[in-house]
Order: sequence, then structure tokens, then C-alpha cells
Amino acid sequence: MPKKVDHEARRREISEALWRIAGTRGLDGVSLRDVAAEAGISLGRLQHYFRTKDEMLLFALRHINRLAAERIRRRIEALPGEPAPRDVLRACLSGMLPLDDKSRVGQLVGAAYYARAVHDEALRAEARQGIPQLRAFFTDQLRLAAARGELPPERATEDEAMLLIGLADGLATYVLLDVHDPRTALRLLDRHLADLFGDAPTAAADHAV
Repeated sequence: MPKKVDHEARRREISEALWRIAGTRGLDGVSLRDVAAEAGISLGRLQHYFRTKDEMLLFALRHINRLAAERIRRRIEALPGEPAPRDVLRACLSGMLPLDDKSRVGQLVGAAYYARAVHDEALRAEARQGIPQLRAFFTDQLRLAAARGELPPERATEDEAMLLIGLADGLATYVLLDVHDPRTALRLLDRHLADLFGDAPTAAADHAV
């Protein structure tokens, strides 16, 4: 009886080969053949799973984003008691920064994808898709903080949520460019949250990220 092939697992393995390339030499000019060689398979076998580079890059981005979301979820669950909105936001925002090798590779894959998305409407639509949900989640956390008296009500807005997203994206870019190291990026994130919420200590600030 022929061995059943787990196609999803194969796609993940190819994605991980792509990540290794991204983490060592970037993705500019990388071909399907390069990824096939890194994955230890033939080009024909790779094209059985991904017909184009954009298709492969999109799957790799979605996969690495799922892993990042899972890391953030575990980080929130590890907070003591019922986490305050500020702690939840910090866990999410710090999870968007390239603070270690895994998250750095995720950011590099994302950067390669977004660079292509600027000139491709289909890819650009995919890149935009997750932003409204993230903005809504951050807005809900800000409004909960305001209801608990932890944040001025006038700061609990969608605009403030977008500023948080923009801050994380900007800091992530600067870490990738070595303008800041990860520790500095995290310090600047905490400074912004302190300005937003005040200087009360939080559970998240006591945990290394």
C-alpha cells in the first residue's frame, strides 16, 4: 500500500527551508530552485506543492504568522492571574518585534513579502487583511483599560490602536536594520506604554521576553 503523504507537512518543510535562506542571506533574487536545494528535494517536487514563488512566500508568511500568534498566546497565558489590558497589549506588541532568532526570521519573511506586495494588488490585499482584526483587538483592550480606570477614555480609540501597530512595525524594521538592538526596541515600547498608561508597574514588565 503506498505511503500516504502529508501534503501540509511537506509545505511546512519547504517553508522552513525558505526561512533558513531568509535568515542567512535574505530573499532577494532567491528562486524556487534555490529553495528546493535548501529543502533537499527536486525542483519538480517543490513545484508540486508551490507553482510560483509568490504562492510559496504567501504560505510561508501565513505559517510563520500562525506560529507567532501561538507564541503570543502562550505568553499571555503565562501571565499571573487575569492579565490586565496593558499586559495583553505588551505581550502582543513585543511578539511583533524580532527579539530572537525565530521572530527575526519571521520578520525577514514578512519584509520580503511586503516588498513584493507593494507592486502586486493581490498580494497587497492579503497583506491588508489582518490589520482590521488586530486594530479591533487592540481597541477592545484599550477600551477595557479605560473602563477599569487604567487609561484616559480619550486614549481608547482606533487611532491609538493603529499608533501601537505602527510603533511595533517601525521598531521591528529598525531592529532588522540594526538601528536598534532588540533590548532598545523593547525599552522604547515600554516607554510608550508607560506614557499611554502611566508609570504603574505591570506583570508583563517583570517578565523577560
